[in-house]
Amino acid sequence: MNSPLHAQRHHLPLAALLLAAPLAVLAAPGRTEFDTVGERAKALAAQPYRPAPSRTPDVLRKLSYDQMRDIRFKPERAAWRSDQLPYELMFFHLGKYQTEPVRMHEITAEGDRPFRFNPSDFTYGANTLKPETWGDIGHAGFRVHYPLNNPAYKDELVVFQGASYFRALSTGLHYGLSARGLAVDTAGGGPEEFPRFTDFWIEKPTAGSTALNVLALLDSPRVSGAYRFEIQPGSTTTMKVQARLYLRDAGKNPIKTLGIAPLTSMFTFGENQPSRDDFRPEVHDSDGLMVASGEGEWLWRPLQNPRKPLVTSFTTQSPKGFGLMQRDRNFSSYEDSEASYERRPSAWVTPTGDWGAGRVELVQLHTPDETHDNIVAYWVPAKLPMPGQPLDIGWQVAWQGDAQQRPPAAWVAQTRVGRSFATLAPNEQQLIVDFAGPDLPKAGEVRAIASADSNGQITEQNVYRVEATGAWRLALRVKPVDASRPVELRAYLTSGPNTISETWTHILVPL
Repeated sequence: MNSPLHAQRHHLPLAALLLAAPLAVLAAPGRTEFDTVGERAKALAAQPYRPAPSRTPDVLRKLSYDQMRDIRFKPERAAWRSDQLPYELMFFHLGKYQTEPVRMHEITAEGDRPFRFNPSDFTYGANTLKPETWGDIGHAGFRVHYPLNNPAYKDELVVFQGASYFRALSTGLHYGLSARGLAVDTAGGGPEEFPRFTDFWIEKPTAGSTALNVLALLDSPRVSGAYRFEIQPGSTTTMKVQARLYLRDAGKNPIKTLGIAPLTSMFTFGENQPSRDDFRPEVHDSDGLMVASGEGEWLWRPLQNPRKPLVTSFTTQSPKGFGLMQRDRNFSSYEDSEASYERRPSAWVTPTGDWGAGRVELVQLHTPDETHDNIVAYWVPAKLPMPGQPLDIGWQVAWQGDAQQRPPAAWVAQTRVGRSFATLAPNEQQLIVDFAGPDLPKAGEVRAIASADSNGQITEQNVYRVEATGAWRLALRVKPVDASRPVELRAYLTSGPNTISETWTHILVPL
């Protein structure tokens, strides 16, 4: 794949030439490095999918979880440390869960060069291994370090590792949810396809760089793509993403759901679904999905840990944004001094340009504990390109802490489920929804507009102000027509002729 072509070059089609060419991305005049990676993605999509051969030795594949944790990158070997640049790179070792190598390159003014595997970059702890016999096996991914919280220490800023997964931090936060380059058929009954970043090109920063630029090549059995990330750290770390996707001709197995800007998170239990045997009130990386529709409506859907897979969506034209948010920022909501769930980031996706028609899809799966991600949200365009035709699309991911995206009016502060003093009727459920916001009236007429789908009956509703918090509380009692089917609910607050809150939207799953 990296060997030069000689006499046969003029006999090969363009796609084969691009596939056989060295992995350099220096652009020709009038072209960008992103265009060069895009041409390679187009060439890949024109060919049958060929997974990259793995050179991971069996001894690494057989390592236990603890043995893998004993392999660590030496910080003093970080790329660009000796240059005293604001960013540094460290690499992940192959083994156990990550056995497919990722090729990585540095882009400089003089050209690009590979970051090759060097066993001297790692300590192997108590493992009895012979890395000097492996050769250049590649890396499993990389992480970027930057003085995010303290000018004297470079914290982890962003990690790219595993398929097309990546995650980032802002000032004062801990790692939580992740993002992905692409999601393919996450829902729909068939097996999910996990595209992976096979190659990265990282632009070497200067001493005054405020952002780090990364190019990536993505590939999978039914899609290839080029990506560009512009990463800007701070109190809110932002990642501007540019993608150019090419679908392969998949014959009788076309892609059914192409998930753009996917976010992956964890919700085990919370105020709307409390645990019976855990002392912690809530355990989750995100507590809700927020959507800013193209029609001007702001929506909030509390997350759940369902017993069976639950897939819902919000159809809209030209969305303004969506995100998996961690709204509850109080330690007392979690009482976990180690996990610090109140310091997990929210991730807000803002489209670049007009995304047109489509839907924001939310997939919620069951998880037995907090070690498994079970929440996925992404944008599904209504129309996909034909094989060989590009889908150019861009977005920004903002990794947010206390200062996070809010609707322009009031928002949902909490959703609780359960009875109070009064006994509930058979199959009846009570929901308590608190709306908060600085512009909520302290007195006067506030009404709740609540509705249920055809399977739900709202048997009672009441809205009143909670003097202790200043929130307006909506109390709903709901009874399903068919107890074996879910009930879709919606509610928002009005004052006079004006809507003064986002729309709370919730699904009651069968008990």
